[in-house]
Amino acid sequence: MPYTLLPGRPYPLGANPSSKGTNFALYSENATKVTVCFFDDSGQQTGCVELTEHTAFVWHGLVLGIQPGQVYGYRVEGPWEPERGLRFNASKLLVDPYAEAITGVVDWKQPIFPYKVETGNDLEKCDKDSAPGMPKSVVVDRRFDWGDDCPPETPLADSIIYEVHVKGYSIKNPMVPEEIRGTYAGLAHESSINYLKKLGVTAVELLPIHHFIDDGHLLDEGLSNYWGYNTLGYFAPMARYSSSGDKGGQVREFKEMVKALHQAGIEVILDVVYNHTCEGNHLGPMLSMKGVDNTTYYRTVPGDPRHYMDYTGTGNTLNVYHPQVLKLLMDSLRYWVTDMHVDGFRFDLAATLARELHDVNKLSAFFDTIHQDPILADVKLIAEPWDVGEGGYQVGQFPVLWAEWNGKYRDTVRRFWKGDEGQLSDFAYRLTGSSDLYQYDGRKPYASINFITAHDGFTLCDLVSYNDKHNEANKENNQDGTNDNASWNMGAEGPTDDETINRMREQQTRNFLATLFLSQGVPMLTGGDEVARSQRGNNNAFCQDNELAWYDWILDPPRKRLMEYTAQLIQLRKAHPNLHRRKFFQDREVKGSVVRDIAWYNPDGNEIPGEAWNQPYARTLGLMLNGKTMNTPNDDGTPMMDDSFLILVNAAPEGVDFTLPPQPNGNPWRILLDTQNVDDPFAQPQPTQKLIIGGRSLVLLSDSAHPAPEKPAAKKRAAKK
Repeated sequence: MPYTLLPGRPYPLGANPSSKGTNFALYSENATKVTVCFFDDSGQQTGCVELTEHTAFVWHGLVLGIQPGQVYGYRVEGPWEPERGLRFNASKLLVDPYAEAITGVVDWKQPIFPYKVETGNDLEKCDKDSAPGMPKSVVVDRRFDWGDDCPPETPLADSIIYEVHVKGYSIKNPMVPEEIRGTYAGLAHESSINYLKKLGVTAVELLPIHHFIDDGHLLDEGLSNYWGYNTLGYFAPMARYSSSGDKGGQVREFKEMVKALHQAGIEVILDVVYNHTCEGNHLGPMLSMKGVDNTTYYRTVPGDPRHYMDYTGTGNTLNVYHPQVLKLLMDSLRYWVTDMHVDGFRFDLAATLARELHDVNKLSAFFDTIHQDPILADVKLIAEPWDVGEGGYQVGQFPVLWAEWNGKYRDTVRRFWKGDEGQLSDFAYRLTGSSDLYQYDGRKPYASINFITAHDGFTLCDLVSYNDKHNEANKENNQDGTNDNASWNMGAEGPTDDETINRMREQQTRNFLATLFLSQGVPMLTGGDEVARSQRGNNNAFCQDNELAWYDWILDPPRKRLMEYTAQLIQLRKAHPNLHRRKFFQDREVKGSVVRDIAWYNPDGNEIPGEAWNQPYARTLGLMLNGKTMNTPNDDGTPMMDDSFLILVNAAPEGVDFTLPPQPNGNPWRILLDTQNVDDPFAQPQPTQKLIIGGRSLVLLSDSAHPAPEKPAAKKRAAKK
């Protein structure tokens, strides 16, 4: 059918509808011709329009009559010179890098590769049309009634983050109507939100929801990409998680989810993958940016632009050094904040984004640009501070405004509770906010995102249950995934009866959770750890979109008990600013005398001397947090005061007599928590001067008769249609 084309505008990029039609704008420096093609609901191409206007490398035009819901794609012509990194091929339909919705899936049996796959030579051009095997872009109606939506704006210091998979969370929840299980609507359902509120989390951190594809080799094995770290579109919510169709309904459903979570006071943080895309290396498919302008969007090897730099282990790395790629990422981030109302981002392999030429540079253009952006400067920015390239481990090296997944926290806490030697000093740093990493560069304790487990690795249940990974279901001969250390090795002399082993595992689980929520910094709980979710020893379930990785909502008594325990821990933490301080600990002089914020104690009740911190077999310590002289003022400027706490930890297998140190303000200590108490960890017996700390256990004491956190109220569960 004929289309009428007007010059339109070069910005904003993407497909922008109006009453007249839709303005299309695509950036390509090296293209010689750009055509936008339209498709009907059956996937048949109905016509194409060449974008004849060319402004500052942007090809643009306003096509009259094109309205939201229209499916489209690009064909881009230019030089086919792979040796120079130029891979233009107009026979390959391309997804708009700025598409706000994507429909359809990749068909790997179609000619989606720009070269002749049968020869394996990426220099030989393939002229077959890829459109039948390609997902396609959708023009989106951006109108949405946000009503009085208001971001919760929970201070990061007060946040409790819950890492969760959109599909896995609700796909098996009998309380969620079947037709919306595993979707954005399923996560927004009343029963889902009630559970999150009951648990006490303040934010959900969603595994990638940017539109991604399934890897061809996974589909060949009957598997699929479950985690989603294989991005195709940085503006489009994943259509797989939509119960409203994939022609724009996924955008509206995502917004409805955010709105519902905000109404419940829960923030939404996105796990974003701006370091690479799904197009792979020189032998990968041509789906979007590779065909739009390969050398602009991807980092190629200096002197050998046929091949790609790969700091991520996935085949390619985005060329963030290029102004247009930097603009793409910034436009994407701003879009998710302004149009989709999300509250923050966790950046996958963020060290890659800091690479200017080769070295990681924390003053790179990416960070400079974010810091100067008035929209992004106020949202939560969390880095996974490493990549797989040389010098890529950058924990503690990110600039101000950024928090980090604290990999050192994870590793040290695991080693300490396992009983490894020489961990006491490092464990003390992690328990008190990792001041060695964050205090001296202008950041605060909440720069540390503390976690024991994450999606990548063992679940907490499996961490205390397996000494080795069991990834056989991934069909890679158990060669994939890292060699996670178990939380302990019971050894040949350990218990052999199931009841004792299960009790010890449950106790170790309580130790990890108590450590997480009593540590300074920001706790991140992996979804399902609070109910002992198991993946049967699989520590790399990226391809397991099935019951192995989904959440099981049928809770037996031990799992229900663990959930209630976790909720009580969270409630305790939220009730006491002394357990999530906004400044690092320091001693101060008040009225002529030195006031101690914290003090460290040996089991004999005396403070730990300097030389004792490096004793290889030391596994027991006490930490006193003085709540009467906190160094953070209230909002009105008055001194903040709270209970004082004494945290006693013992990672040795045998019990230890611990002489309680004097309470800093003269009140008697009272036990609030004992992880060795299976039936009621929050029982409050009055301790004597000496207290037996059980083997591999944690005891928390307070200086007030503070009541134990209430157990979550039991509610009748009924599915609501």
